Amino acid sequence: MKLLIAVVQDQDAGPLMQRLVDQGFGATKLASTGGFLRQGNTTILIGLEDAQVDAAVECIRRTCRHRRQAAAGAGDVEVGAATIFVLRVDRFERI
Repeated sequence: MKLLIAVVQDQDAGPLMQRLVDQGFGATKLASTGGFLRQGNTTILIGLEDAQVDAAVECIRRTCRHRRQAAAGAGDVEVGAATIFVLRVDRFERI
């Protein structure tokens, strides 16, 4: 079992959640804030079987986009589409 944690831009969160649900993935959406530009982003938690990880990552890859954004004192910078962590889960219970 795996826990996939994806930190995505707020603009991508709604479409990504819809795509994940359409593909049969259960996900939890959490509001979060990034440090670099101090802007809102969304952290999405997805519990998966090992064999589902690649399909979930592909959903994220197809939905989330890089963007150019103005940063004070730095001009335009490219902000990431998503940051993904995949962690091993020793135990999972749904209560």
